[in-house]
Amino acid sequence: MNRREFALTTLSLGAIALPARAQTTGFWTLLREGGCVVLMRHALTEPGVGDPPNFTLGQCSTQRNLSEAGRQQARRVGAAFTRERVKLDQVRSSAWCRCVDTAVLAFGQNTVWTPLNSFFGSSGRPDQSNDVLRDVQGWMAPRNLMLVTHQVNVTALTGEYLAMGEILVTRPTPAAAGEPGRLRVLARQTF
Repeated sequence: MNRREFALTTLSLGAIALPARAQTTGFWTLLREGGCVVLMRHALTEPGVGDPPNFTLGQCSTQRNLSEAGRQQARRVGAAFTRERVKLDQVRSSAWCRCVDTAVLAFGQNTVWTPLNSFFGSSGRPDQSNDVLRDVQGWMAPRNLMLVTHQVNVTALTGEYLAMGEILVTRPTPAAAGEPGRLRVLARQTF
């Protein structure tokens, strides 16, 4: 096998064998094609894990919120989507202020959707994930849907772990026997 054949074989095998984290080629191309369900973990926050005890949804002062770096990160994401001419037909987020703020700063629009609310610290909420999966099953090109949520939600939907501000491009897999399918990760990008 010559070097070129070896390189092509290695590249084609790598595209199959590498985890989604390594597959960033085609991120913008996939989004321009449409039919994508895009998952974004909220942008960078103030230090901490979860929220303070007795936090209240709707009262940002009681929650862990975006840091100044996170607000800048969200704006960079929005600028990149504008620069790349990627259209988002809907932007939905968790009710947590860090998700709402990320969506508004990045995309200038947002609808709070409770199935995206965090279930961190609980035993998990498969019903929430199933609601998301059922709702996105028919999502087709040329439309793109942006979901701004939390790491636990993204992991439940895809099996992937995201850094704050990281984005996955996914497409729903077909449902089987009345069960919702999964979101198949096609590409990822960190901003």
